[in-house]
Amino acid sequence: MDLTKLGVIETAKLIREKKVSCEEVIKAYLKNIEEKKALNAVVEVFSDAILEAKKVDEKIKNNKPLKELEGVPMIIKDNILIKGKKVGCASKFMQNFVAPYDATVITKLKNAGVIFIGRANMDEFAMGSSTEKSCYGICHNALDFSRVPGGSSGGSACAVGANLACATLGSDTGGSIRQPASYNGVYGIKPTYGRVSRFGLIAFASSLDQIGPLTKNLEDSAKLLEIIAGDDEHDMTSSKEKVDKYSNFDVKKTYKFAICDEVEEKMKDMVTKPVYDNIMKKLQEKGCQFIHFSIKDFNLCLPIYYVLAPAEATSNLGRFDGVKYTVRSENAKDVNEIYLKSRSEGFGEEVKRRILLGSYVLSSGYFDAYYNKAKKLQMRLTKQLTDVFKSADAVLLPTTPNVAFKIGSKGDNPVDMYLEDIFTTLANITGVPAISIPCGKGEDDMPLGLQIMTDKFEEKKLYSVASYIDTLLKGENA
Repeated sequence: MDLTKLGVIETAKLIREKKVSCEEVIKAYLKNIEEKKALNAVVEVFSDAILEAKKVDEKIKNNKPLKELEGVPMIIKDNILIKGKKVGCASKFMQNFVAPYDATVITKLKNAGVIFIGRANMDEFAMGSSTEKSCYGICHNALDFSRVPGGSSGGSACAVGANLACATLGSDTGGSIRQPASYNGVYGIKPTYGRVSRFGLIAFASSLDQIGPLTKNLEDSAKLLEIIAGDDEHDMTSSKEKVDKYSNFDVKKTYKFAICDEVEEKMKDMVTKPVYDNIMKKLQEKGCQFIHFSIKDFNLCLPIYYVLAPAEATSNLGRFDGVKYTVRSENAKDVNEIYLKSRSEGFGEEVKRRILLGSYVLSSGYFDAYYNKAKKLQMRLTKQLTDVFKSADAVLLPTTPNVAFKIGSKGDNPVDMYLEDIFTTLANITGVPAISIPCGKGEDDMPLGLQIMTDKFEEKKLYSVASYIDTLLKGENA
């Protein structure tokens, strides 16, 4: 049995039933990480992982009760704090910084018995769509070494797709969980804004960021979200909304789906269209209903995102100045040069680009023309989408316009890179939950993802719909 191909729930069950030792599981994954280190998905392996596994096996030997996910190995994106471990946001500016406390999601997973075995590669400060912008070097796609894994949670998605961990955590600001999930053929969810605490997540854009799991199957995704979701006194934006039993899929016989006219118009010449159309046909044959709707502002999603996100990033990254805890320039002669040279030398080109964009839209002469207008459009988009959910269970759209692109193919054109998020930013801007599930193959037999969105805090329904479609697609491909 290849233990590295198993998911979270199945692995926990085998350990609990003493069919395999925790140490065996951890060693199998560590061996896989070593053998596939050329992927560059894992930037650090935690040396105490085996010791933690032995502690679990000792509990089993002494017939002590086990926690829900005791011994399950996970890898965490390099922008989520684990006390006593390095966290670098894939930036040379943050090298050797050690987290002084656990993120809330880490505390919850520790309480469930998870063992953290390493840190995942990412785009620097989560700003990118390919994980090519990392001080650790380029990460590769789990299925095709010549292609990108997506971003910014590319290392997290690659680690799941390449069986380097049972599951991983990523963060999603404009599609950074769902897009790499699609590229690597795995499951990735961005929960409702506020559903999961952001305490201990190094911020990119605070009003858009959300933490979510990337997994090998839907059941694992639901189980992990159950664990990490909920109110947190350390995060004033976290919600007190009830956390449902997401892993108990309450699947109906049929559903009513909403299709956006503007999305279909954009898809006309995309490789995703035949796969997407086939799914719609299969759902219709099952008796599902469809309604069409228009979001006239859909084409403004990317411009809105690239006003709001850089504006917030400019503010959030102001703390990284070479004075307190980041790397300080060795060439600085006075205080002014410490700030200037440390930031100039420490930040990568994409981060600098977004800081400049953010500073521009927040400047006194352009604040009303850009930032205020973007906030008003954000409110309008949110209302338009909320109205859609009054008539439909879920909105269906592609996760990405294409399969994973070749490494280096978009490096000279930032706008072309940004367009990879054309279908994912809507969920972040409006705060609704969205999940990407594998739905078929495109060019060169590379995976594509289907994106499903429901109304705010309706993750229970989201998993219900996702399970319905996932089961249908698996039956078709069996």
